[in-house]
Formats: sequence, C-alpha cells, structure tokens
Amino acid sequence: MALVAAAYYDYPAEKLTTIGVTGTKGKTTTVYMVKSILEQAGHKVGLLGTIETVIGDTCIPADNTTPESCLLQAYLARMVSEGCDTAVMEVSSQALKLDRTAGIYFNYGIFTNLSHDHIGPGEHADFAEYVACKGKLFTQCKVGIVNADDVHLARVIQGHTCKLETFGIYNEQADVRADNLHLIKRPGELGIGFRVSGLLKLEAELAAPGRFSVYNALTAIAICRHFQVPKTVIRKALYAARVKGRIEPVRVSDEYTLFIDYAHNAMALESLLKSLREYEPHRLICVFGCGGNRSRLRRYEMGEVSGRLADVTVITSDNPRYEEPHAIMEDIKAGIQKTDGAYVEICDRKEAIAYAIAHGQPGDIIVLAGKGHETSQEIRGRKYPMDERILIADILEEKTT
Repeated sequence: MALVAAAYYDYPAEKLTTIGVTGTKGKTTTVYMVKSILEQAGHKVGLLGTIETVIGDTCIPADNTTPESCLLQAYLARMVSEGCDTAVMEVSSQALKLDRTAGIYFNYGIFTNLSHDHIGPGEHADFAEYVACKGKLFTQCKVGIVNADDVHLARVIQGHTCKLETFGIYNEQADVRADNLHLIKRPGELGIGFRVSGLLKLEAELAAPGRFSVYNALTAIAICRHFQVPKTVIRKALYAARVKGRIEPVRVSDEYTLFIDYAHNAMALESLLKSLREYEPHRLICVFGCGGNRSRLRRYEMGEVSGRLADVTVITSDNPRYEEPHAIMEDIKAGIQKTDGAYVEICDRKEAIAYAIAHGQPGDIIVLAGKGHETSQEIRGRKYPMDERILIADILEEKTT
C-alpha cells in the first residue's frame, strides 16, 4: 500500500529534502527545533509528528506519530503543492515495522536514543524486534546522523546502507560534540547553555532545562549543518524554540516555575525529575496520573520514581479509559509507598493542579506530567475537552475573582 500510495501521489518525497527522526525519546522536540532553525534560515518546512502535521499555516492534529502510508503520501504531496522545500518527520518504530514509510528514501535519517519501551501486545514482541525496527530507517536513507553516546547504537545501525555521522556529549570521537554544559536560572525561567565543537563550532543557550534538552538541540544542529545555516540563526532559533507539552514552561508566578511535560512512563519521568533536581529547587512537586487499560507495572514504577525524586507527589487522574480512576491511583500509591516521599491524592485533575499552584512556595518547581500536548481526557470511550493550559488559566482567574 505504501508503494502504491507513493506512486499515486507522484513520489512527493523525491521533490522535498526529507528528514526522518526515530528514537525512544526526543523525536518531537527535535523536529520542532529543526523546523524553527530551517525556517529562520529561509526554508519552507512541513512537519509530521506526534502532536500535529504542519503544512504552511495549517495545523492538523495527529492520530499517530507517523501517519498511515496513504495519508503520509497525501500530506507530502500537499507540502509540495504549497511550496515546501523540506519535510521533517517523526518516524516511529511502529511505522517502520508496518512499512508506512516504504517508498521514501530519506535524505537524512536520525537516531536520537533507545531504551526499553513500546514492548507488548500490539506494539513489539520484544526489545530485539524494537531495535530491528528502529534500524530499518538506516537502510532507507542517504545519510544517517546517530547518537554516539547511546549504548544500543551498534545494534541499531547493524546492516546500515547509508553514510554515518555521529553526535554526542560524552563520546570524544563524535563528529559533532557538546561540552561545557552549564545551568541557567533566571526569574521564572530555567535553561541550559553549552558549547558545540567538531564539524561545527558555536556557543548556544536553550530556554529549556536539562541535559536531554542539549541532546535534542545537538541533534538539530547536526542536521541543520547540512543546510549551511549561519551560526547566528542556529543560536537564535534554538533559544526561541518551544514545543507544546515538552518541558513547556507556563508562567504562573515569579516566585516559582511550572512546567507541563508529556512524561508518561517511569524512564521519561525519572529523566525529567533528575534534570529538574539539578536546579536545586526549594521543593520539587510532581502532579501526575496514569492511563487506564495499560500496564499496571507502569503505575508502580512511576509512583516509585516520583516518590524517590519529588518532594511532594500529587496523585491524580490521567486518561482512565475503561478503568476506575481511584483504582489506578491506588496502584500509583503502592509504588510511592516503597519510598519515603510525601504525597496527596486528588482525583480531579483541575483540583490537583489548583492544589499545587495554591501551595507553591518561593523556589519551587512544579511539573505536571503525563498529558503534555493532549487536549482531552478519555473516559469510558469518550474524549472530553481538557487542556492543562486552559485549566491553569481558569485556576488563576478564579483566584482573582
């Protein structure tokens, strides 16, 4: 079907410079950073990813990280017709497994990182299959740009047919490297600065916290180097880049900071909380729930991570689907109780957020985890509107009336 779709739409990928980004974490932030940099350099860039497809001024909410092949080719054809010269897209392991991107020979294939995730019924049978699916991208691209620090890299690129370039922080042999990482703390803003060396040399700052943010930026830099983007443009675009629901700051007070993030498994939550811990907050407050009709193990693990790394956990509801929210919260609590972390239970998510905001103290960092870019809550087969940004605005308005 993918090959027929590519032919039907007259092979639109061949009329674009195509960038495919795969990996467990960092795909979404990376594609938005690339889009930001290239557009400031004068390119017209279409984007396909977990949050949305962006073609010109049109934003189309996404159902899948990588669309089904017919829709994917239709989007690429529309990018061509609207004058785009570049397409940057997230390429999920499921998409590679199901050959959704067959018929596209990417100019650049990107590997961000790999860790145990997406294993189970309906996804991947085991980690070996997950790795193999990620690696398929490097048999259908011209240049592979890969993370030299990742322990699974050798397995991912096994059998590759492309030219390879590397980026990294700790591997001194990487072609593009970041060092001199330093935290930045300003009123209401947390960021990080770093120096790039190797095939490109520059100093950069990000208005987003954490070492993982440097990896995302370094990936984007390694890609945009091929487009001969001026260093001043790269620096400006990276600092201005914002991604909905990915360590997204929401200003609620000058005394403490609040972030919205999509972290919805133990690995992502641990990475997030450890990164925020480095900024030495007065207290780290984590508000999260877990999705229903998903692995119960994830709930125990996330509870244990938050109990260990956050000073206060506010257990709440996420997408309960066909489960009872309180039963999900009990599983999270079981994980927290393996630690000595303090917690409160507030089932209604708006009330949970209001509690965290009302109890924020100077120097605190509050993180709302799990929902990220989502704008609805799924309960018993129906999706109800729920955007945390709107909830926060409502809470702040209610405080003043």
